[in-house]
Amino acid sequence: MLTEKDKDLIQDAIAQAELQTSGEIRVHIDKECEVDPVKRAIEVFEELKMHETELRNGVLIFIAFSNQKLAIIGDKGINELVPSNFWDSTRDAMIQLFKEGKFTEGICAAVNEAGKQLSTYFPLEEGDVNELSNKISTNE
Repeated sequence: MLTEKDKDLIQDAIAQAELQTSGEIRVHIDKECEVDPVKRAIEVFEELKMHETELRNGVLIFIAFSNQKLAIIGDKGINELVPSNFWDSTRDAMIQLFKEGKFTEGICAAVNEAGKQLSTYFPLEEGDVNELSNKISTNE
């Protein structure tokens, strides 16, 4: 679904978004998802060891294009601080662009929005270390 150039653009967006926050953002793309996307996102979150960040402030954007499913989930450190609708604006930015067939732009918009949202609760701190890879993970 995404070209190497698309993946590079998304990975660059992750790097830029993480300049605003100590939070960690990952994007995962599955070829298909036959289960609840939140349930699958939780599995991927654990597989990627996203729960091992020091502040428990990782966020996963999960997408299964062929089934038109997505989920955005945050780790315990985020969920303890934010309202239940915290990821709605991030999801909505992505869905609007997806409807226009702009998949790379939609993912980048969601990543940018996640960075902005996370910066409120997890601002970038001096000496911040990138704890998780910015590389897109896939099961395509």
